[in-house]
Amino acid sequence: MATLAFLGLGLMGTPMATRLLEAGHDLTVWNRTSEKTKPLVDRGASAAASPAEAAAGVDAAITMVANPQALDQVLFADDGLAAALGSGQVLIDMSTVGPDAVRSVAARLPHGVTMVDAPVRGSVPQATQGQLAIYVGATEAAFERVQPILATLGTVHHVGGPGSGAATKVVVNSTLGAAIAALGEALALGDALGLDRTTLLDVLADSPIGTTVSGKRADVESGSYPPSFKLSLALKDLHLVTEAADRAGRRLGLASAAQAWLERAARDGAGDLDYSAVIETIVNDRGRSTT
Repeated sequence: MATLAFLGLGLMGTPMATRLLEAGHDLTVWNRTSEKTKPLVDRGASAAASPAEAAAGVDAAITMVANPQALDQVLFADDGLAAALGSGQVLIDMSTVGPDAVRSVAARLPHGVTMVDAPVRGSVPQATQGQLAIYVGATEAAFERVQPILATLGTVHHVGGPGSGAATKVVVNSTLGAAIAALGEALALGDALGLDRTTLLDVLADSPIGTTVSGKRADVESGSYPPSFKLSLALKDLHLVTEAADRAGRRLGLASAAQAWLERAARDGAGDLDYSAVIETIVNDRGRSTT
């Protein structure tokens, strides 16, 4: 078992940290809102007063935060994690922040600290059940070191060297946005053509977007969108997709269109709902521009 720090106890971070604790790792936790550490402390974890304190004596520190700005704050602000890490320790960032942010972080870490990028696909149910897909960018030696830790959280894919995990997650997220927008547009078209919603969902469940239909059907049918993956975070992820494409000189029409729908839904107040709430925005659209 390893001695670990886990920083970031949001919707995803809390169940991930819980699984590591239940697996027998010696766990120290930190969160910007300190009361979120209490359930884990009650189960045997230690709580750190600052990110720097969390680094003391750990084999690896894991960060799971909302965006590149939050990661920079946790690592490099006063009492930040980075300055407290030393040679031989590993930083595993499991946030979705994009390859540029990963490269920036790695360049600023103290000498001898190993950076591993390991963002995940999946939402709260997968995090709770240890069924996340984990995309790891690391050297072979670093991957061998972190794989037993990450295996507690899901299926671990070594996708290449440092930065490759973050890049792979950006690519995966381009398909997530396209799929949820495709479902919304399919239902909007079905409504316009007078099709029965239940029958149409049955048919779409056996279509190329069947996985998305199955995962979000209960939300669509209830008209309620409790957040497993907040729409605001999905929108942040699609911004990473389109920004990466722009830098590479590529135009991604589907990703840009999905981003526009999510932006509309966020303006309509759905930012804290599940990202599938964009379906309501699409279905209720009557020809307004998404820009």
